[in-house]
Amino acid sequence: MGLYDTYLAVRHRFHDGAPPEHVALVITERDLLVDGAFDTLSAALGWAFEYGAKRVTVSVSVLDAAVVSTLLRELRQVDAPRQFVVRGPEDAAIGRASVDTEAESGRRLRERPDDAPIRITVGLGGKAEFAAAVREIAVDVDTGELDPESIDATDISDRLVFPEEPDLVVKTGAERLSDFAIWQSVYAELYFTDVNWRDFRKRDYLRAVLDFQDRQRRFGR
Repeated sequence: MGLYDTYLAVRHRFHDGAPPEHVALVITERDLLVDGAFDTLSAALGWAFEYGAKRVTVSVSVLDAAVVSTLLRELRQVDAPRQFVVRGPEDAAIGRASVDTEAESGRRLRERPDDAPIRITVGLGGKAEFAAAVREIAVDVDTGELDPESIDATDISDRLVFPEEPDLVVKTGAERLSDFAIWQSVYAELYFTDVNWRDFRKRDYLRAVLDFQDRQRRFGR
């Protein structure tokens, strides 16, 4: 570890601010289709837990559906420091069947035990997830299980595939969320770096954590 890396680690250790407990890493398919990208992911997962995280969500945005199967296969082989689960579009069946089937699919996914500290998702965009939750609510209203006048934010959150809200969202290479958890991230602290994923190092992750610790979270206030 170089002098600068040591400085960052010491600053984090003695910082008054608490580190993020739930960290989200937003990665594009292009990020993972370069040499060494999965090694970087394995290392980044280790850094997250080393510096205070209790849960890590990795979201891989996908434009080309043809690469999903390859990404899922490789991600399931990642050397992770904690138990992890990898999920793809087929888990939610979003946009592929009738409203009733989509709603039931969402319910089945959420009912599956999933307390793994690491969640890796591929191609499960925030817009599609939110739309599926709305469709499920529509079904419940239509069947009389839900009163339209009583619908609130909790009804949406309870129907999301991945309801946990991240404290810190880290995006490399560009300043955009790439359709990541648009509902869950509304109060998250966002950190963007120009460093491309393949060049992402421990010092870059520590910078993100320190930036989080330096902020005063307001949660929309």
